[in-house]
Amino acid sequence: MQTLTTILVSLVALEHLYILYMEMFAWETLGKKTFKGSLPDELFKPTKKLAANQGLYNGFLSAGLIWSFFIENPEWKTNVQIFFLGCVIAAGVYGAVSASKKIFFVQALPAILAFAPVLLQ
Repeated sequence: MQTLTTILVSLVALEHLYILYMEMFAWETLGKKTFKGSLPDELFKPTKKLAANQGLYNGFLSAGLIWSFFIENPEWKTNVQIFFLGCVIAAGVYGAVSASKKIFFVQALPAILAFAPVLLQ
C-alpha cells in the first residue's frame, strides 16, 4: 500500500510541477495549446501575469506533496498529504464548476485517487 501511495502522490506532485511550468513560463505557447478553445488566443498575452500567479500556487501544492516524502513521522506525513491533496481536490472541483468540467478529471480525480490510499495507511 505504501508503494501505491507514493506513486499516486508523486504523480499529483509532478502534475502540479508541470502546471507551474506551463502557467509561469510557457503560458503563451504550451498554455495556448492546453487551453485551446477555452480562452481566445488574443487573451494569452494580457493574462500572462495572472497565469504566472496561478502557476506559483500550483508550485506550492507540489512542494507540499514533495515535502511529505521527507517527513519521517508517519502521522505527520499522512496529515500533510491529506492537507495538500485536499487543497488540490478543492481547487479541481472549483475549477470544474467555475471554468471547465475537464479540470475535474485532469486535476481533482488524480488527487482523489491518491487520497484514498493515504487515508488507508
